[in-house]
Amino acid sequence: MTQPIFPSWQPSDTEAWGKRPMRFAHTLHQSPLFSDDALASLISRYPKGAYGLINTAGQHERRLWREGDIGGVPGAKVIEAIGKGRMWLNLRNASGIDPAYGALLEQMFAEFRSHLPGFDPIWSSMGILISSPGARVFYHADMPGQALGQIRGRKTVYVYPAASPYLTPQGLENIALSGHELSLEYKPEFDSAATVFEAEPGQMFHWPLNAPHRVDNHDMLNVSITLEFLTPAIKRHQVVTAANGILRQKLGVSGLSARTDSAAYWPKAVLQGVVRRAERYAKPAAKKRPPTFTLDLTAPGFMRDIPAQNQP
Repeated sequence: MTQPIFPSWQPSDTEAWGKRPMRFAHTLHQSPLFSDDALASLISRYPKGAYGLINTAGQHERRLWREGDIGGVPGAKVIEAIGKGRMWLNLRNASGIDPAYGALLEQMFAEFRSHLPGFDPIWSSMGILISSPGARVFYHADMPGQALGQIRGRKTVYVYPAASPYLTPQGLENIALSGHELSLEYKPEFDSAATVFEAEPGQMFHWPLNAPHRVDNHDMLNVSITLEFLTPAIKRHQVVTAANGILRQKLGVSGLSARTDSAAYWPKAVLQGVVRRAERYAKPAAKKRPPTFTLDLTAPGFMRDIPAQNQP
């Protein structure tokens, strides 16, 4: 019999889900799928373009982020470089790329369904984050439902209310239309309203939909998983948010409702669908930022710059 991933789930966890930031226990850190050898193997065969290698510096300065390329560095050496550098590796959609991690995702959501009456996502995904000592994930909000599981290392997680001034309707609309979840403004005084978690291996965190959050690693290598999911209600919320953004930005409409259960839902659904399809036909899809460095174990900071003329 398969051992449960969330063996200590409590009725209070069911009550808190989706309503407030919460912490609960998991056993994923004991899985052989997150051993050094397993992660190194996964990295070595990860498809190019399916991962993000990011160098970060500064204090909440998004402009200093740099995209990188693993090149031909073996997975074990990639982990070693991350452990000594200042970067993080996001293995996006690991659950869709490797069947073993896909099976793990299925078990997690089967257990969520058993604990959460009416919870039945129409889509879910798991990514794996491997990040350096002192690395940070800047203040941002996400459109899907989210959870963060700590596998190795320690970090501080700050979760903010999904309400003004921490998150404005305009800010969320910009994320829905642009796909840039890091476009929110952060102010240090926001921290007084944050729920702060000191994350350790064997802990998972979930927060209300769209709640802004940021993460600071402690002085050690960190391995985490990220869960994303859509339910019918979250999907409807995304549709209304995008439609409101179109109405506000293109037509100057104000006083917009975010309700998904009103008669205005279907006109908004049609509007955002038509406008976004037209935009896709009218202009090419925006290219992701090209890599500006290659991982190099002999270079300072393990980063070798890619000359501008050689960037994609």
